[in-house]
Amino acid sequence: EVYFKNLSKQKQNKVMEKNGNNHKLRVCVATCNRADYSKLAPIMFGIKAEPHFFELDVVVLGSHLIDDYGNTYRMIEQDDFDIHTRLHTIVRGEDEAAMVESVGLALVKLPDVLNRLKPDIMIVHGDRFDALALATSAALMNIRILHIEGGEVSGTIDDSIRHAITKLAHYHVCCTRSAEQHLIAMCEDHDRILLAGCPSYDKLLSAKNKDYMSIIRVWLGEDVKTRDYIVALQHPVTTDIKHSIKMFELTLDALISFNKRTLVLFPNVDAGDKEMVRVMRKKGIEHHPNFRAVKHVPFDQFIQLVAHAGCMIGNSSCGVREVGAFGTPVINLGTRQTGRETGENVLHVRDADTQDKILHALQLQFGKQYPCSKIYGDGNAVPRILKFLKSIDLKEPLQKKFCFPPVKDNISQDIDHILETQSALAVDLGGTNLRVAIVSMKGEIVKKYTELNPKTYEDRLELILKMCVEAASEAVNVNCRILGVGISTGGRVNPREGIVLHSTKLIQEWSSVDLRTPISDALHLPVWVDNDGNCAALAERKFGHGKGIENFVTLITGTGIGGGIVHQHELIHGSSFCAAELGHIVVSLDGPECLCGSQGCIEAYASGIALQREAKKLHDEDLLLVEGMSMKEEEVVSAAHLIQAAKLGNTKADSILRTAGTALGLGVVNILHTMNPSLVILSGVLASHYINAVKDVINRQALSSVKTVDVVVSNLADPALLGAASLVLDYTTRRIY
Repeated sequence: EVYFKNLSKQKQNKVMEKNGNNHKLRVCVATCNRADYSKLAPIMFGIKAEPHFFELDVVVLGSHLIDDYGNTYRMIEQDDFDIHTRLHTIVRGEDEAAMVESVGLALVKLPDVLNRLKPDIMIVHGDRFDALALATSAALMNIRILHIEGGEVSGTIDDSIRHAITKLAHYHVCCTRSAEQHLIAMCEDHDRILLAGCPSYDKLLSAKNKDYMSIIRVWLGEDVKTRDYIVALQHPVTTDIKHSIKMFELTLDALISFNKRTLVLFPNVDAGDKEMVRVMRKKGIEHHPNFRAVKHVPFDQFIQLVAHAGCMIGNSSCGVREVGAFGTPVINLGTRQTGRETGENVLHVRDADTQDKILHALQLQFGKQYPCSKIYGDGNAVPRILKFLKSIDLKEPLQKKFCFPPVKDNISQDIDHILETQSALAVDLGGTNLRVAIVSMKGEIVKKYTELNPKTYEDRLELILKMCVEAASEAVNVNCRILGVGISTGGRVNPREGIVLHSTKLIQEWSSVDLRTPISDALHLPVWVDNDGNCAALAERKFGHGKGIENFVTLITGTGIGGGIVHQHELIHGSSFCAAELGHIVVSLDGPECLCGSQGCIEAYASGIALQREAKKLHDEDLLLVEGMSMKEEEVVSAAHLIQAAKLGNTKADSILRTAGTALGLGVVNILHTMNPSLVILSGVLASHYINAVKDVINRQALSSVKTVDVVVSNLADPALLGAASLVLDYTTRRIY
C-alpha cells in the first residue's frame, strides 16, 4: 500500500511539473441552479479537500439568486464555500424570449469575471441554457472546459443544448456506458472522456442511514409515515409549453383525487414556469391540507424524502436518475426525459388526456419497493474525476481535435466523379402507362422504364417504388448521380406538400395521395410533384422553345387537354393549385359534355377522347372508313382513325377536326386576351394537326395587339418526363423553382 501511495505521489508530482513549477490547477466551478449544484457539490468538496493540487473559484448565477426559487445560493454558503462572484443573469419572463435574453445577459457579464479569475479549467454541468452561456464564454476566451453528464439523451431542447456544450468542451465526464458511446459517436476524443458515474451518487449511496424521520416531519407534517407520501416535481417542457401546462393540471387533479400527503416543489426557471405556479395557486395547492408546496429543499434532505417516499411523480431527471438508487417507485410524465436510461422502478406516462391515466399509474406504483439501481453510478465518481483533473496537461494544445470515423476516400477530384452526369429520376403517371426515366442535366433520357399503370392505389405506389429503386440502382452503372425525383401526374397537385389533391377520371384511386413522403423515405432523395401540364411548361422552359422566354403558355393536346403558364419566368400555380386548367376553358355554352361535368370545354372538342367519341359515331353509322382504309374486326376505333380518314378525303372527319381546331383556337384567343404571352407552344400527339387551325382563329378573332404572338409545335420528344426532371434539375442546381 505504501509503495502504491508513493507511486501515485510521484505521478502527481510529474503532472504538476508538466504544468510548470508546481502550478496549482485553478478550477472554476459555475453553478446555475439547485439541480446542478447537487451534482457539482461533491466535486467541489473533493477539490477543496486537496488545496495542494487545486485552487477553487465558485461562480453563482441563474436561479440561485432569485427569491422565488428559494435563494439557493445560501446552501452553497452553508456548505462553507466562498462564492467569488454572483451574477444576476435571469431575465424575468414567461416565454422562450426570456430564456434567450437570459443567455445574452450571461454572455455580457461573464467575460469580465473570467478575465479576472483566469481559471485553467471551467467545470460546467448538464444541459441548462445558463450552462450554454458558460461554455460559450469559456470556449471563446480559450479556457478549457470539463463538461459533466454529456452524451445523455432526454428528448427535449435540453438535448440540443447538452450536445452543443459537448462540442465546445475539451474534456467530458459521463455517467453511463451509453453516454460514453454517444460521445464517441459524436467524434469526441476517447482519451478525453471519463466514464465516472454521477457525482451525486457518491452522496446517495450513503444517505439512507441518516435520521430521516425528523426530515420527513419537517417537510410533510408530524403524522406522516414512511412510504405513505408522494414527492412531486414537474417542470415545463420548453418545446411544448401548452401541453406541459395541461399535463401539470391533470397531475394535480390526479394527486388531489389520490388523497395522499404530497410534497410539491416549484418548477425550474424556464419558459412556462410562472404559468405552472399559477395552476398550483388556482387549484389551491398551497392551502390544501394534503399538500406542502415549497420552493426548495436542501439536497441532503431531498435525498431522504425521495428515499422513503411511497412514490415520486413528475418529469424531473432526478426521478429517472437519482431515485433509482433507492428503488422508490417513479411515475415519469410526458416527453421531457424521453431517451434517458431508467431502472425498473420507473413507469412512463407519455401522454394523458384525462387525470384517469395518471391516477391509474399512481394506483399501480404507490407503496411499491423496487430493487436499487446503479445505472448512473457506484458511489466513486468524485475520486475518478479528481484523478482525471490531475492528469490534464496544460501544455497540450488548447484546440480540441475531433475523432471522425473512417470514411471512403474523397473522390471530389476523381476524373470519374467529374465526368459523372448530374441527373434526375423522372416519373410520368399517365392514364395508361407508368414511366420512369433517368434524365441528364442536358435533357437526355439515359434510360427509360415503362409499365402499365395499375388500377389501385396500393399497386400503383408499390410499382412506382419498385421502378424508382431499379432506376436508381441502374444510375450507378450508367455513371449518373441522381439529385432527386420529379413526378408528373394528372389532376390537381399541391407541389409544396407533394400531394395529389384530386385526380382526373383517367387515373383511379388517386386523390389525397402523399407521393413525396413514401418515395423520399424509400430512396433517401428529395421528391418534387406537379401536374403534368405544369411539367410540360417546365420542360419547355428548360429544354424547349420556352428557354429564355419571360411569358409563354404551353398547351398539351393528348388524351385530355392541359397546359401550363409561365409568367415572368415563374410557373403559375394559383391560390388553390388550379391555374392553367386550360382544357376546361368553355368555348360554347351548348357544346358536348366534358368529363369534368361541364359543357363546351375545349377538352370536350379537341382531346383525344373527344375525337375518339366522334370517330365511333361515324364508324357506327358506317361513315368513317373511306378508300385506302381498313380495320380489323377486333380493332378499337381511335382518334388516329379519324385523322387518317380526314387525310384520305372524308369530309365529315375533316369537319370534326376543323371544329376541334377552332375550339382549341378560341381557347388560345382567350388565353392571349388574359395573359398576353409572347409565345404559345402546342405539345402532344395532336399538336401538328391543330396548329394551322389555331393560327387561323387567332387571325380572325384575336385583338390586333396580340395577333403577333408566336405559335409553335413543341420539338420535345417527351415533355412529361423532361418536365418532371426539370422539377429536380432546376431546383437543385439553380434554386429557381
